[in-house]
Amino acid sequence: MTKFEFKKYPVFTDGEIDVVVDQEYPAKHKKGVQWPPTYYFNILRHGSMERIGRLSLGIGYNDYMVKYNGQCGFFIKKEFRGHRYAAKACLLIKQVAINYHMDVIWIACNPENVASRRTCEILGCTLVEIIDVPRDSFLYKEGNYKSCRYRWILY
Repeated sequence: MTKFEFKKYPVFTDGEIDVVVDQEYPAKHKKGVQWPPTYYFNILRHGSMERIGRLSLGIGYNDYMVKYNGQCGFFIKKEFRGHRYAAKACLLIKQVAINYHMDVIWIACNPENVASRRTCEILGCTLVEIIDVPRDSFLYKEGNYKSCRYRWILY
């Protein structure tokens, strides 16, 4: 197996928001899950350091990520919601996944999370299924008993 290497990326921008790599976490085993190497991005107002949200992208595939947790996660601060910033940020970092030869990103969310589900729809994701989260997982212990599995085909 070849050693994973994080790549350096410039600021991704669409003129409205900027998406900047904030942290890089190597693969690790935590909370009973094997986590892939993961990029964490700050979502900023264009041309400023005002953070409006966060985005993560796990590189590679494993059963837990594909079925329950997803490879891409996003959060927008309450006062900035309603502008499709999460979807815009996902589109901006899509190339990162493609650079690692990923052709699909799995996104998981709680069925009651209307905003995340709407973001998936805006991205053109397909809802594959809503599944039960395993009782022994940290997601279940945090109150997430079901998970929507969305598939985002990149190309």
